[in-house]
Amino acid sequence: MQVFTDSSPAGSQGSRAPAGDPPADRLLAVAAGREVAAEVHDRVLAETPVLEIDRFNLWYGGKQALHAITMPVPHNKVTALVGPSGCGKSTLLRSVNRLNDLVQNVRITGDMRLSGDSIYDPRMDVIELRKRMGMVFQKPNPFPMSIYENVVYALRIDGENSRAVLDEVCELSLRGAALWDEVKDRLHDSALGLSGGQQQRLCIARAIAAEPEVLLLDEPCSALDPIATGKVEDLIQELRGRYSVLIVTHNMQQASRTSDYTAFMYLGRLIEYGPTTEIFTKPILRETEAYVTGRFG
Repeated sequence: MQVFTDSSPAGSQGSRAPAGDPPADRLLAVAAGREVAAEVHDRVLAETPVLEIDRFNLWYGGKQALHAITMPVPHNKVTALVGPSGCGKSTLLRSVNRLNDLVQNVRITGDMRLSGDSIYDPRMDVIELRKRMGMVFQKPNPFPMSIYENVVYALRIDGENSRAVLDEVCELSLRGAALWDEVKDRLHDSALGLSGGQQQRLCIARAIAAEPEVLLLDEPCSALDPIATGKVEDLIQELRGRYSVLIVTHNMQQASRTSDYTAFMYLGRLIEYGPTTEIFTKPILRETEAYVTGRFG
């Protein structure tokens, strides 16, 4: 079996698999614990990053969950993380806003930088860091308060009390989340009375109300029915070009429809990362092609 080693500089394209190797070789090398250089397409490297992940490793106790992940996340583009269950997608996403700090026995090396600021600098104020990001989870989690108060919550806790400002942000955020026309006549009703799909779009409105530098979406459609999923996907399309979005999804069609760039992960390692159209139609690696076409995973 071909042994792959990560001897290339951070951010460079890895060495390509020899032509005679079967598609599974690189993945078998990863499963055997060998280092594998990621294939990062030139078009990704040409983008201006909002987030830079630099040789990032993470352990839960003695188990390593992420292995030397190095990848830029482009500014004002939608980037999808895909890969089989347990490959580290959500762990990586939750590391961006340091939610993994809440888990016992977590250890990390490497760094992440948000707009040039080290996320893991000991002097970083984690509360302030999280204000710079929006986070939407798998299951909708509206607060038990009105639709209006859900949207303006971040402004309230920052001390904003101007009704005119709050009204404007509420409307703009709900319009941005494609929800305004559905709820404008019941803003002061409980958010818990909304449908699941509406609740998820409300959570996105709440996240963008704070004008985040990056919006993190962790499988935002996994708990929704197909109609609600379609509306959330349409919303993500609307957010393209206006927000920097990093989304974890297990749905290949969703990644291909909604994202500008796609990163394929396997067993805690970045395997290939490039423009979504190239990842799905002409990836560099046959292992990537095997995954996105459903031959494994």
